[in-house]
Amino acid sequence: MSIFDVFDRIASQTPKAGGKIEYVIAGLGNPGLEYEGSRHNAGFYTIDMLASQLGADINRLRFKGKTAEVTIGEKRCLLLKPTTYMNNSGESIVQALDFYKIDAEKLIVIYDDISLDPGKLRIRRKGSHGGHNGMRSIIELTGRDDFPRVKMGVGAKPHPDYDLAKWVLGKFSKEDAAKLKEAAENACECIKLMVQGRTDEAMNKYNS
Repeated sequence: MSIFDVFDRIASQTPKAGGKIEYVIAGLGNPGLEYEGSRHNAGFYTIDMLASQLGADINRLRFKGKTAEVTIGEKRCLLLKPTTYMNNSGESIVQALDFYKIDAEKLIVIYDDISLDPGKLRIRRKGSHGGHNGMRSIIELTGRDDFPRVKMGVGAKPHPDYDLAKWVLGKFSKEDAAKLKEAAENACECIKLMVQGRTDEAMNKYNS
């Protein structure tokens, strides 16, 4: 066990007021200034917006990520931004699920999707990783794919030969950044509905 794991365990066991955590809401991305504003960080961006709407600072280091505890409706939720880098996102999420003894059905993941145009959303109750390495990590480490997710459209590569890593780590244009902001606002509303058991309503209202 590394010293960082020890710190994670100590921080995780610190009692917090407000009741039992019932949901883990995770936005995927890469930590570090060089990745801010990239397509791959659409999940981070959305979680930051949700935290801001709920008056929370998502800066407490726990579960190999940055966290905040919030209340949505009457549900206590953990907002989580894994700082493991995208390909190891599952390490952070599994720690949080295990600590709170939360079933994967009460995990909501927000992440970028190149198959959707910028500004589009797609809510799903379950599914494969679809080639997304962050989702691949989560599915492999939880052994589950039956957890809800919100896909954030970031647009396809400009041509088939374009390097995928370069594309998803690239920045949004000014026009697409505005579309992402609107999509993130809608995603926040989706999450608020989903936590209250109104996933069908979220899908009907916001699915592209």
